[in-house]
Amino acid sequence: MANNLLLLLSLLSIITITAVHSRSLPNSTSSDLISDGVHTHHHTPNYLLLNPLSSSLEAESTCEQTYGFLPCTTTVLGNLFLIIVYGYLMFVAATYLSGGSELLLEILGPGIVGGLFLPILGALPDAMLILVSGLSGTKEVAQSQVSVGMGLLAGSTVMLITVIWGSCVVVGKCDLQDSFGVDGQDTKGLDLTGSGVSTDIWTCYAARIMAISVIPFLVVQLPQLLNSSSGRHLAVLIALIVSLAMLISYCLYQVFQPWIQRRRLAYAKHKHVISGVLKQLRQRALGRLLNDEGEPNMEVIRKLFDAIDENKDNQLSASELKALVIGIRFEEIDLDHDDAVDKLMKDFDTSNNSYIDISEFINGVGKWLNEAKRGRAGSADAGPHTIKFLNDYHEETKREHDLLGGEDQSDEVVEGVDNPKWTSYKAVMMLLLGTIIAAAFADPLVDAVDNFSDATSIPSFFISFIALPLATNSSEAVSAIIFASRKKIRTASLTFSELYGAVTMNNVLCLSVFLALVYARGLTWDFSSEVLVILIVCLVMGGFASFRTSFPLWTCSLAYILYPFSLALVYVLDYVFGWS
Repeated sequence: MANNLLLLLSLLSIITITAVHSRSLPNSTSSDLISDGVHTHHHTPNYLLLNPLSSSLEAESTCEQTYGFLPCTTTVLGNLFLIIVYGYLMFVAATYLSGGSELLLEILGPGIVGGLFLPILGALPDAMLILVSGLSGTKEVAQSQVSVGMGLLAGSTVMLITVIWGSCVVVGKCDLQDSFGVDGQDTKGLDLTGSGVSTDIWTCYAARIMAISVIPFLVVQLPQLLNSSSGRHLAVLIALIVSLAMLISYCLYQVFQPWIQRRRLAYAKHKHVISGVLKQLRQRALGRLLNDEGEPNMEVIRKLFDAIDENKDNQLSASELKALVIGIRFEEIDLDHDDAVDKLMKDFDTSNNSYIDISEFINGVGKWLNEAKRGRAGSADAGPHTIKFLNDYHEETKREHDLLGGEDQSDEVVEGVDNPKWTSYKAVMMLLLGTIIAAAFADPLVDAVDNFSDATSIPSFFISFIALPLATNSSEAVSAIIFASRKKIRTASLTFSELYGAVTMNNVLCLSVFLALVYARGLTWDFSSEVLVILIVCLVMGGFASFRTSFPLWTCSLAYILYPFSLALVYVLDYVFGWS
């Protein structure tokens, strides 16, 4: 890592030196010095395209240099080389931003860092490329290059929840039993229905948020849907306001989500205590806890109180309650018997004297039985079928806890940071270096894509749709696939949640940057087909993942198919029907 840092710092030093001493074009005056990388489109003669290697001298006089250490070219091979070089540097920037964010997360925890900084830093390379695509040159040049930004936005979104999503299903698959993945067990091979991944309920919420985040796209398309050309500029402004509001709301939700998650887990554990104690009471009772009308059976509950009251003082102490819950398997939800006694005492002891009398016991058991009945199908005949009713409730509470996942933020035990000061310094340096690299090479990368598009007559949208996400999202994609390969419910949940979160940030942060450019520079909004692709992919995958936590192996085919479908749809709408 230290060697990489030194190498990149040296590279930046060279850039600074060469950028200051810019060269002038042949036959130019001193006022024609090239220092900002902004260029005017030049059409290359056909013979240069056919023989790019022999055209270096003429290319030198018809193009402008961005940085002195890389060649100036207008040829196909030359711009392809520049795309690869600048793309790799953007990949390095994304890697440093990701690594610095993870180090910062180890020190400060998931709240502010995980909820605010990580999503924003993850989307920073994309946002930087989108920003420079609309800032360069005149309004006409910006209108031409802004399609690169839209291609990146659409390509990044589509790639994350199609190709990367499907790959995570393939590498993370394990055996499915009752719609739950068995951690670390993968014996069914390529079984399309018996093998797959499962996630917790929070991942479903992340998918729903991703689907909701497409609202600004719908707003900006309203004039197109209404066949109106007069309100497009206003629609862009309204969509920008909506997008910024959703960005702020999403960041706040991410900041407070750990607190919400802990509350939900505590409630799930409380319900599990209820189900476990009621099952234990049913086993010790001499009759049914519920009568034929489904109401608490007072006589049976009184007999239970007398059986539990070992010293016959007409009140239950904490030690007597602990004797009651011994044998209940609370360890499966990471809860010990003392915690269960505390919860039982808190609910039953209304007098707050640390003892439970007969009336408090009857009222408490009755309240728990009524709570267990609520929302259960077939609760009307719960009295005659008390055993089945309580067993079903117990399984339901266990499943709910499993769906919520564990309280830990990762599968790995964090022992603490040995040197917090050095770790924080290292994290800040990596974030700063990643930001500098992204800012330095975003503009020339956009130029190279635009020049390559001119030289090959391939629309810049398709080049940026396919190539640029590989540069800006590769580190995130590789990390997600490696993490999913651990074949655990927890890691699968975190992996898919991060993918949905990355797409959400594209839909609110990157779109906000794009809309701000279009509005501020008065550019024409003619991206209807591209927006339609984003809407279709986000709504299909978001809707699919919002209401299920189990994804058999066959679901990866749906994700994979959506990627070529997206490209084909844009081509047909734009170049066959001329729809924009």
